[in-house]
Amino acid sequence: MLASLEGGDTGSGLASVDLILDLMELLAAAPRPRGVSDIARDLSISKARAHRHLRALVQRGYVRQDPETERYEIGVKLLALGEAVRERFDVLGAMRPEMTRLREATGHAVTASALVEGAVVVLEMLQGRTLVEFGLRPGSRLDFHASAHGLVALAFGPPGLLDTVLSQPLKTYTAATVTDAEALRAEVAKVRRQGWATAMDQVLMGVNALAAPVFDHRGDWRGAIALVGASQFIPAVPAEDQIAEVTRAAAEASRRLGWNARAA
Repeated sequence: MLASLEGGDTGSGLASVDLILDLMELLAAAPRPRGVSDIARDLSISKARAHRHLRALVQRGYVRQDPETERYEIGVKLLALGEAVRERFDVLGAMRPEMTRLREATGHAVTASALVEGAVVVLEMLQGRTLVEFGLRPGSRLDFHASAHGLVALAFGPPGLLDTVLSQPLKTYTAATVTDAEALRAEVAKVRRQGWATAMDQVLMGVNALAAPVFDHRGDWRGAIALVGASQFIPAVPAEDQIAEVTRAAAEASRRLGWNARAA
């Protein structure tokens, strides 16, 4: 593959690989197909060089070109590879059935997360049956201090994670974002006691999430499942039935990973 992509390119092999990755990341993040001129401009390369690499990616199925508009977008092959990689996250396989059930039971959007390379990452997003859709995508990173998923990670995740997070400045998104170290420690302790977390108005005003932890057969935290919605539907102190639904979904996903509540 690399030989076909590098043919005729004036840059080094490593630079060519970097460009290929930049091309695929750009197209994956684009909300709609992109023209070659726009792509070349965004990547600060010549139109000819962009076209040459795009054609190679099209030939391999990683990129698709619309025959009418001649614009480019991510191809089916890359989507298939992504699905194959995601299936390796056994925690996601355990969460998916419960995410679907939770969405059907509540009507709200549902997200799943795990710790990937030291960051809380969204693994899956199911939109709810409401008029509002949320822009989170698989692969999105969430702040530990400003998200329900992040608070669950701090409460039940690896020892020392909270100290690591507090060793760096905490970003402020809204007036409600918790950026005080002692306040965050108190919030994490509360999450650990009650077994679930919320993060109302922490990143966007009027938006809240309700998350609960997922454990594996060793009792180790593996991720979280959360409801996401407007704060008028998911208040700072959620309704008892909402808490019951989310914690039940997380517990069932945990059981799929071999977790034993009685042994915990």
